[in-house]
Amino acid sequence: MPNRTTITEFLLLGFSDFQELQIFHFVVFLVIYPAALMGNLLIFMAIAFDHHLHTPMYFFLMNLSVLDLGSISVTVPKSMANSLMNTRSISYAGCVGQVFFLLLLLAGDFSLLTVMAYDRYVAICQPLHYEKMMNSRACVQMAAGAWVGGILFSVLHTGNTFALTFCGGNKVDQFFCEIPQLLKLTCSDSYLSEVGVLAFTVCLSLGCFIFIIVSYVQIFKSVLRIPSEQGRYKAISTCLPHLTVVSLFISTGAFAYLKPTSSSPSPLDLVVAVLYCILPSIMNPIIYSMRNKDIKAALRRLIGCRYFTKN
Repeated sequence: MPNRTTITEFLLLGFSDFQELQIFHFVVFLVIYPAALMGNLLIFMAIAFDHHLHTPMYFFLMNLSVLDLGSISVTVPKSMANSLMNTRSISYAGCVGQVFFLLLLLAGDFSLLTVMAYDRYVAICQPLHYEKMMNSRACVQMAAGAWVGGILFSVLHTGNTFALTFCGGNKVDQFFCEIPQLLKLTCSDSYLSEVGVLAFTVCLSLGCFIFIIVSYVQIFKSVLRIPSEQGRYKAISTCLPHLTVVSLFISTGAFAYLKPTSSSPSPLDLVVAVLYCILPSIMNPIIYSMRNKDIKAALRRLIGCRYFTKN
């Protein structure tokens, strides 16, 4: 293929041209990455080994932890290695792998967030039918659907991108291989091929977002009927973090992929990429788990740490 013979590697954008700032970037990611790994791994182990948490909500949370583990591992280690070794190169195959797995994991993440919203809707709005509607088979099917949807979405985007011919250089204006930045390097007429994929992406994302909003509208209506003020506050405080993460995920992802590409690298592009690639993997264990008394109890039983005792 022409793009394989023309381009054998890509050059990723560094956070700085100064070696001292590159080391600082490495140190920052060295703190963030293990923290995200540890948080998601602890959540996964606590749910897997504690039979008290073998419920639909925690089953989906365990899948979300796996997706977050993968998404942050696709981009951060390579960026850290480049900063430490003062290089910016990534092989053609490595770039294809980054695009494929990142899209798979991010799409699966958002699909799973949609499924989790449905789970909460059934639990709060239709509690008498919860066990029937959210049985083990249904949960496995919904989780599998999120993973398969992510794979199909990633195959479509990755195949469409790397089927084009790259002849505009090999410098990617991002710290990982990102599709909008890669399209700037193509000399093919990518408009017709991208417009269909873009329309599909917008419809799918908008459909998931509308589904989440409608679900939470119904949830809030049910919550307002709860006679206890403490019960209403607890239910609302549980819902708002989920909506915050979804809104952040959608807004940063849409801005990164739908905004017009600039001819020169922008610091804002780096910030937005960090927000939608790294921040959810860090925040999800905190928002969905560390404030949950059941997870705290499971972690206490798992590692025997007094830190997770109830205040």
